[in-house]
Amino acid sequence: MKKIIALLLATMMLVAVFASCSSTPATESGSNGSADNGSAVTNNSGKTGFDNVASEADFGSEKNAKLKVWGPDAYTELLKKQCDDFKKKFPNQVGKIEVVVQTEAEAGTQMLSDAEAGADVFGFANDQLNNLVNAGVIAQIAPKYAADIQATNLKEAVDACTLANPKTKKDTLYAMPETGNGYFLVYDKSVVSDKDAGSFEKVLADCKKAGKQFIMDAGNGYYSCMFLFTGGLRLTGLEADQITQKFNKYDEDQVVASMKAFSTLMHKYTGTFKSLAVSNIPSGFTSTKTRKSTCGAGIDGNWDTAAIKLALGKNFGAAKLPTININGKDQQIWSMYGYKSIAVNAASKYPRTSQVLAYYLASEKCQDERCSKLGWSPTNTASVEKDAVKSDVAITALLDQSKFSVAQVNIGKIWDPFGNLGNKLIANDTNPKTYDFKDLLDKTISNIVDG
Repeated sequence: MKKIIALLLATMMLVAVFASCSSTPATESGSNGSADNGSAVTNNSGKTGFDNVASEADFGSEKNAKLKVWGPDAYTELLKKQCDDFKKKFPNQVGKIEVVVQTEAEAGTQMLSDAEAGADVFGFANDQLNNLVNAGVIAQIAPKYAADIQATNLKEAVDACTLANPKTKKDTLYAMPETGNGYFLVYDKSVVSDKDAGSFEKVLADCKKAGKQFIMDAGNGYYSCMFLFTGGLRLTGLEADQITQKFNKYDEDQVVASMKAFSTLMHKYTGTFKSLAVSNIPSGFTSTKTRKSTCGAGIDGNWDTAAIKLALGKNFGAAKLPTININGKDQQIWSMYGYKSIAVNAASKYPRTSQVLAYYLASEKCQDERCSKLGWSPTNTASVEKDAVKSDVAITALLDQSKFSVAQVNIGKIWDPFGNLGNKLIANDTNPKTYDFKDLLDKTISNIVDG
């Protein structure tokens, strides 16, 4: 209880001080220090962007701050460079910034396990937001930063970082968008043509003809959800308990038909279709002096774009997920689409410096650098309109697929049941002609809802 009270007091102080830096104060404050982060909160200059909004005054009395920052392995070197750039901007306020490798997928779990040992600033996948907020381990974003983030980022990305405050019930920004997060089709153009990339059947046929693998992690719920989503099943949020998953009124026959279509293709192309972790895709595309590439196409995300481009060079291809033929009709494959965001640990010893650093890492400049160096899709509205983004086939593929996706927010306990379903569809002992897919669907939904 003492720890919780301390965290709440720290949050109250942080919001109050940052609100005082705004020309218009926060309009409402709850008992746990939550401010209304609406458009009424502005900065003194009336301009947008980090350089116009942040200032040395934002650090208050914090000097020589020592921070820990979490980021995934692929981002480590660039993250270090960005942290160094931040230190150069504010040499009198910032001391040491330690960058530690931690995947966004595991960041939430680690923070919930021991927030005091966690990073001051960390990236995470947005399906973890509910748990982080309910546990009180994530600090709400300072009002004037929140106003700027809302004004300069895609609405969908901001919405994914926003949650009703447990005390005030007001929508509150708890994180800052870092990148769009989703997957699409990647392929070797010497194996799969751009035209064939639009059809799952043709992609698999081309890979088989070339003696190459098609790689997808069918046993991972993040990807196997497409077997259900393509048939019309949707996630519609959580029940009042914030745990139990809700679904739309889907057509069971259509979802079953989708599952059967995917399973049929998996078995037809046994030996070509490989259910492997996505890390096998960049390495599978890579040729060496002693080993030719083994992968012709796969389903991967923007986190691997840079490595795949390096492996394939001019033969790099990317597109939205293809269609699949279901009962004689080509239907677009649907996926999961979310965002990775940057947050501040509510237990940070340097809460003000952590806020400024997180705000910097979410800035247009840093988003542009991640786009250029890593192939990460920006959420900053100015960045999205730049030629570097519009001319990037991988980012275009990601944004195209986002139109055929289910939002990765308000996620319950779906991952293991969805993953188990995927493993069953591809299993050797599953005969698509006789298997009871309806029973598998019913059991999967029951496992999610009933636990």
